[in-house]
Amino acid sequence: MSITAERKQELIKEYAVKDGDTGSPEVQIAVLTERIVNLTEHMKVHKKDHHSRRGLLIMVGQRRRLLDYLKRKKGARYEEVLGRLGLRR
Repeated sequence: MSITAERKQELIKEYAVKDGDTGSPEVQIAVLTERIVNLTEHMKVHKKDHHSRRGLLIMVGQRRRLLDYLKRKKGARYEEVLGRLGLRR
């Protein structure tokens, strides 16, 4: 269900704004998206796993808040992140 440390480092390198960047909204959104995709696949198999469903909804809400923040502060970066991650809005 969770992502491996190697995959997380790949995402950080790919979406980092500068070297050593782990806290920018782009990186956080990318990591959350990866976790959401993995958990969605888990939920297709385990339909009655309500604890994981709650965690999934919390992650989706967190990603939504980060995307809203990025849209407010840096519209161009917001559009770029949506395109790179294949999210629709």
